[in-house]
Amino acid sequence: MQQVLDILQEYHIYITAAMLIVSILLLIMVIVLFASLNKVESRYRKLMRGENNKSLESMINTYLDKVDSSVKAAEEAKEKSEALRDQLGKCIQKYSMIRYKAFDDVGSDLSFSIALLDEKNDGIILTGIYGRYESTTYAKPIDKGISRYDLSEEEEQVLKEAINK
Repeated sequence: MQQVLDILQEYHIYITAAMLIVSILLLIMVIVLFASLNKVESRYRKLMRGENNKSLESMINTYLDKVDSSVKAAEEAKEKSEALRDQLGKCIQKYSMIRYKAFDDVGSDLSFSIALLDEKNDGIILTGIYGRYESTTYAKPIDKGISRYDLSEEEEQVLKEAINK
């Protein structure tokens, strides 16, 4: 132990100088680190300040509120779209028409049959029979592609054409 103390006393000038140099290097490193920390802090404050001096947090909250309102609007639009789809299924989606001569003594194809059906093949067949001295128009209901009434050849034709569209 005495030998260690003797060595320390003999070289204490060098040891003190080395410790002083290390201390100065550490002080310089601390100053450089504080400068870097100040730069990072100023950049962080600028980032958090955001646009037009609004904080980044308030901007994020604003955008999240907009996202929530957009999601709500999209859900409402989806519900309305589904309601419209249900209503559209009840609209006329299939049709067919044929013109023909009902009687030989009439000059042109003035008689007609029109089938008007929805997506479930429900609807009507309108038929207009034109004769030389009188004309008649009538309708026959169609339920799931079938009529409760007898159909003429032309009415069956327009019904098949409309169903196959």
